Amino acid sequence: MWRDFGEWAKEVFVEVAREDYGLQGRPTNNARVAVLAGLSRREVARIREQINDTDGAAQPHSGNRISEILTGWHTDEDFLDADGQPRVLTEDGNEGSLTALLKRYAGDLPHISLRKEMLQRGLIESVADGSYRVLYREFIYPQLDPEIFLRMSSALHDHGATLEHNLDPERSNAPRFEGIAQNTNVSPQAAAAFAKLIESRGMEFLREADQWLTEHEAKDSTKAQRRPARLGIGVYLIHDEQKGEQG
Repeated sequence: MWRDFGEWAKEVFVEVAREDYGLQGRPTNNARVAVLAGLSRREVARIREQINDTDGAAQPHSGNRISEILTGWHTDEDFLDADGQPRVLTEDGNEGSLTALLKRYAGDLPHISLRKEMLQRGLIESVADGSYRVLYREFIYPQLDPEIFLRMSSALHDHGATLEHNLDPERSNAPRFEGIAQNTNVSPQAAAAFAKLIESRGMEFLREADQWLTEHEAKDSTKAQRRPARLGIGVYLIHDEQKGEQG
């Protein structure tokens, strides 16, 4: 398990270092990736070759695509009804169909496999006339899905980048929001209720944030004066059980 995690973590470090830390908008070369990730150039070359052999150089992970599909189904007006709710979609290939949704948000991934995966995970359901109804807006990763490690690494990177920005004494702009609510003397019996509260209210807040971000997407990035920014916010539950006995 830890060996697998180590390999997945290395892949994440190499991908992030190459894609996000290039100079003048170009991908980072192996030598610079090695310095950033703390690996040898031979190890970086091996990992990059492994990534290309497994997924293809530009092949996105299916979990990310499923998230994009579900979000598009809930926010893209071509797939909403008059009340702004996601419509039941057919597979006839016409505009506003499930086929059109997958073509728009699934990229080159096989549509039949994605549909089957979403059905198996209970994210969508088939209705009597052969159409499909979406049941969830978010894709919840299985406990042992390798993509959970990619998601974890991204969350650690994003939180660390915010802390680094706020602690930089030479920054010229305002600090980024970073807050926490915690109490170290909560009854253990309240843990389940608190988790339920955060799951409900936290997801409600994230849906609101997701809708806002969708409404402010750059319509044509080629004409924008500045490159589009990646914006977002993360919410996570804190639960540390105290060790030992109270005196």
